Amino acid sequence: MTVRVSGKVVTPTGVIRQGCVELDGDRITAVAEYPSIRDGHWIVPGFVDIHTHGGGGHTFTTGDPDSARSAAAFHLAHGTTTLLASLVSSPYELMRDATAAFAPLVAEGVLAGIHYEGPYVSTVRCGAQNPAFLRDPSLSELTDLLDLGGGAVRMVTLAPELPGALAAIELLVSRRVVAAVGHTDATYEQTGAAIIAGATVATHLFNGMRGPHHREPGPVFALLGSPNVVCELIADGIHLHQGTLAFAAGVAGPDRAALVTDAMEAAGMPDGTYELGGQPVVVAEGTARLATSDGTPGAIAGSVLTMDAALRQVVAAGISMVDACRMAATTPARAIGLGERVGALMPGLRADLVVLDDNLNVVRVMRGGTWVD
Repeated sequence: MTVRVSGKVVTPTGVIRQGCVELDGDRITAVAEYPSIRDGHWIVPGFVDIHTHGGGGHTFTTGDPDSARSAAAFHLAHGTTTLLASLVSSPYELMRDATAAFAPLVAEGVLAGIHYEGPYVSTVRCGAQNPAFLRDPSLSELTDLLDLGGGAVRMVTLAPELPGALAAIELLVSRRVVAAVGHTDATYEQTGAAIIAGATVATHLFNGMRGPHHREPGPVFALLGSPNVVCELIADGIHLHQGTLAFAAGVAGPDRAALVTDAMEAAGMPDGTYELGGQPVVVAEGTARLATSDGTPGAIAGSVLTMDAALRQVVAAGISMVDACRMAATTPARAIGLGERVGALMPGLRADLVVLDDNLNVVRVMRGGTWVD
């Protein structure tokens, strides 16, 4: 049975002002002009978040499958139809148990995969990662986890300057797992070596990285300047100044800039005290920071961002609706190898779409041809 959703349809190449998305079952069958329709709501592709730790009071970081389902449902209501469950630096046992618990959710389609953000990251640039759990990359540990996941592990963030990191990147690439550079104090040259080894994603560019300098450009310039690297950007107005956001998006372009939330369980919840990777986090006025003994502001600890809010933020920064949607859906889908399944309003792809009003607030969400309650 053919279903039509009409309005201002955003495709990867432009906006069809009087447009229609046709679908049959869970697939898009056509995207075309529909002249009898007057300008209606925005129809955009379902968002793809490749970096999120939780939301709605639920977390991915403990490995609890019920909590993971609830966190995914929270983000789905905000238009994220595809997401990776991101862990933080953890003991091997927690990583093992979480991988085993989440693999069935990946097979079911609740999650698109698992992302290990750490524990193979820099102690100098660990940010809100728990320093007690940081360690050098282990090929045997990684191999065991990838085998256990049976294809569920889709991305691993590591610091390329650590001993064994380049070999770990090569292992990940050989297993069709995305290698990402993040939480790193690497030099420009060390980052370049990681890119040559096969790293293709920059984990939240600028954040958790050695800062750029005109005599030591560090990882930011190496990642931003590489045509093979997709750069994650946290567009919450906290992690990045609007000028930095616009600059990075302009240099990378919409084909290499990917919006991510880096959200933690506090997304969608009141201010208060929460937990991330075994550490207390205080959320106040929309900013999440590690709690400190003297009450001074600790490191930024993820965000309370949702992808619809990220879209509004980049449009407010002057990025076109078409490019913003590519950054929120098309580019991140391609970055994790799902570009032929999701991420755009195109025939043959899964019927994932978000209906937005003129203020870019979510009106309705469809995933796989079914409207979400």
